[in-house]
Amino acid sequence: MALQLGEIAPDFTAKTTDGDIRFHDSLGDSWGVLFSHPKDFTPVCTTELGYMAKIKPEFDRRGVKIIGLSVDSTADHERWTADIEETQGARPNYPLIGDDDYTVAKLYGMLPASTSGDAKSRKPADNQTVRNVFVIGPDKKIKLLLVYPMTTGRNFDEVLRVVDSLQLTAQHRVATPVNWRQGEDVIIAGSVPNDEARKIFGDWKEPKPYIRIIPQPV
Repeated sequence: MALQLGEIAPDFTAKTTDGDIRFHDSLGDSWGVLFSHPKDFTPVCTTELGYMAKIKPEFDRRGVKIIGLSVDSTADHERWTADIEETQGARPNYPLIGDDDYTVAKLYGMLPASTSGDAKSRKPADNQTVRNVFVIGPDKKIKLLLVYPMTTGRNFDEVLRVVDSLQLTAQHRVATPVNWRQGEDVIIAGSVPNDEARKIFGDWKEPKPYIRIIPQPV
């Protein structure tokens, strides 16, 4: 079964390049990003892992923990990280889950439950559905789910933008418009009636009665 927004992200234990973890415990009260890969030593994923390492301080600043996953062993991950550092100029500075038994990929609906056998014998195309990004809130619920094809590198700047929106809208009763960036105007949530909105936000711009625009709350 595919996971849905608002569901509890499945918990699991796993070996990672930083040691054994229980996923929910490793997140604690933080936000989290879990991003998955079909195979080690693949070109697009190599660029993604390197870029994520470079922008990890931005996730840190937002209180977001990063964890990667690939359908290979942690020993393979360690060898791969050397290539990533050499070619991308940055070594992964976050844990990578070894999922050569497919436990997490199947738990998160990225591979069929019937998947079995030696991970080394599988080609990247066999695992092409393991190309997801999950943003998980402090309540352990899935807040964002993205699925990418193998031939398209992911945009982690967009994931940062969505995290900014998710964190803002979790704290204030607002929504963010198309292409919104930190510091730009926002929209009062449709669930807030006008009388209550005036008490909370004061005045607003109203191009239409259902579009109530205010400066981003601080």
